[in-house]
Amino acid sequence: MRKGILSIAAAAAALSLGLTACGGDDGDTTAQAGDASSASSAKPGKIGVILPDSKSSARWETADRKYLEEAFTAAGVAHEIQNAQGDKNSFQTIADQMITGGVTVLAIVNLDSGTGKAVLDKAKSQGVATIDYDRLTLGGNADYYVSFDNTAVGRLQGEGLVKCLTDQKADKPIVAELNGSPTDNNATLFKEGYDGVLKPKYDSGEYVKGPDQSVPDWDNTQAGTIFEQMLTSTPKIAGVLAANDGLGNAAISVLKKNNLNGKVPVTGQDATVQGLQNILAGDQCMTVYKAVKQEADATAQLAIALAQGQKPAANGSVKDTETGKDVAAVLLTPKAVYFDNVKDVVADGYVTKDELCTGDFAGKCAEAGIS
Repeated sequence: MRKGILSIAAAAAALSLGLTACGGDDGDTTAQAGDASSASSAKPGKIGVILPDSKSSARWETADRKYLEEAFTAAGVAHEIQNAQGDKNSFQTIADQMITGGVTVLAIVNLDSGTGKAVLDKAKSQGVATIDYDRLTLGGNADYYVSFDNTAVGRLQGEGLVKCLTDQKADKPIVAELNGSPTDNNATLFKEGYDGVLKPKYDSGEYVKGPDQSVPDWDNTQAGTIFEQMLTSTPKIAGVLAANDGLGNAAISVLKKNNLNGKVPVTGQDATVQGLQNILAGDQCMTVYKAVKQEADATAQLAIALAQGQKPAANGSVKDTETGKDVAAVLLTPKAVYFDNVKDVVADGYVTKDELCTGDFAGKCAEAGIS
C-alpha cells in the first residue's frame, strides 16, 4: 500500500516529539522517547482509555480502538480500553475502576465537559497523567490534548457546501445547519469554522440563512426528527450543513422520503462507510476525512512516554476558553473528500474496498476509480 494521505511520519513530526522527555525529577537530563533512558528502565505504567460511544460515529470502535490497541500492544505496555456507550454514569464508573486498578495514564473522549472534568480531576488527584483525546474537556486541565484542527474541519465543511451549491448553480440558496451536540466543544469549533465561511454569504444576501439547530448527544434519530421539522417549516431548503456523516445520513433519509436526495447538497464528517457510500450515490456532497490512525498513534506515543515516566513535549497549545489556560496540544490536519477522491480514503487503508463497494456500489466504485 502506498503511503497514507497523512503519513504516520507526519504525525510524529506534528508531535514534534522527537518526544523530548525529562529523564529525572531534577530536569537535568533529556532523552528521545525511543532512547534507552533511565526512565525507560523502570517498569512501564498502565494506560487506560475511555471511548465515548458507538452510536454517534462508527469510528470509535472500528478505528480508534483498533489503532490504539495495536500501538499499545506493539510497545508492550499494559493497557485497558473501554467504551462508555454514551452513559455518563458508566463513564465515571469506568474511570473509577481504571484509577483503582492502577492506571498511571488516562486518556478520555468526554461525553460532556462536566463529566470529563470530574474524571480528570479525580485522576490528577491520584497522580495519574491525563490526555484529552479528540475532544477538549473545558475546565478539565488535562496534561495534553490530541485532536484534529476542528475549526479547520468546519471550514472544510463550509467550503464544501459552497462548492456543491456553486456546482448546482443555486440562486440565493436557503441553507440549513444541523449542528453537533451542544455539550461537545468540538461541535462548537466545527460551527465556528463553517459559520466563518457561510456568514459572509448570508450577510451579502448571496445565501439565505435557514433553520439552525444543534442535535443533543449527536443522536442520529433525533437529527432525523429535527431535520424533518426543518424541512416542514422551510420546504425550499437548498443545502444542508450537517456536522458529521451520521447527521448527514439522517437528513438524507428525510430528503429521500421527499424525493429531494441528490438535489439538496448535504455535508458530513468522519469518512464513514455510510458517508462515503452516500457520496458515491450522489446523495451527499462531501465528508471530512480525519486520519484516525494518526490521531491514535500520536496519542499512543504520548501515553506510552508518560507511562514510561517521561514528560513528552507537544508542538503547540490550545486555549481552554473556560479557564483561560493553555493546554499542550497536538493538532492534525483534516482533508475534504468528494466523489473524485473517495479512492484516497480507501488507498489510505481507513476503509476497505470490500466493505465500501458492496452491491449497487460496485459500479459507483469503479466510476470513482476505486480498484
